[in-house]
Amino acid sequence: MTHVVVIPSYNSGARLLDTALAALAEWPAVWVVLDGSTDGSGAPLARHCGVRLIRRAQNGGKGAAVLDALRLAGAAGFTHALVMDADGQHPAGHIRRFMQASQARPDAVVLGVPQFGPDAPALRVHGRRISNWLAQLETGWAGIGDSLFGFRVYPIGTLLPIMERSASMRRFDFDPEAAVRLSWAGVPAINLPAPVRYLRPDEGGVSHFRYGRDNLLLTAMHVRLVMGALMRLPRLAWRWAAQDRRGARPPRRT
Repeated sequence: MTHVVVIPSYNSGARLLDTALAALAEWPAVWVVLDGSTDGSGAPLARHCGVRLIRRAQNGGKGAAVLDALRLAGAAGFTHALVMDADGQHPAGHIRRFMQASQARPDAVVLGVPQFGPDAPALRVHGRRISNWLAQLETGWAGIGDSLFGFRVYPIGTLLPIMERSASMRRFDFDPEAAVRLSWAGVPAINLPAPVRYLRPDEGGVSHFRYGRDNLLLTAMHVRLVMGALMRLPRLAWRWAAQDRRGARPPRRT
């Protein structure tokens, strides 16, 4: 057992139980982090012995919840964590495929690339292109297929110290900044397609994304990352040249 499923949750409603049980049907180690939830959504999970509940007294954001889980998972001997959302957007049926890709390449981060259906809001689909382009710029087109999709397998030993050294990566900025900083650390990215669902409120869909607040957070994050990329430019340029010589550099995406 080297890999664990981590599901951060804040007031996810009835969908949390469905998500956790679907994950448990695919993988034996499933941890749910209740990030200051007040809706009682974690109570039904207490009856399922295969799901470990981690409770945070106050809501700190997705990254904060993941950080707590990574610390505990690393101490328990796990080397990798597949992180997925609690609201039913991410495909539990693809957990095993992502885990197998990670086990075959334990040095890499396995990034999900969302395959949108007709239920996807156009603003979310088109708006993410800006963040994706900036992430490619910040890493020199190092192969990040999607910067925002949170269905991923992370190497704990690399990501945990990166997060502990940073005061950011605690809220909605977690997913894109984690992908960029892992790339800076030399971690290769494996991109796998995965379907994504956008559930209506009457289907139990819950979203805590706020366009104004979270887009400001992303803007500040990308300003910080662009500055960081400029500081790392000599090292990145050397890595790009080495990849070009080996023919291993991913093609530039526009």
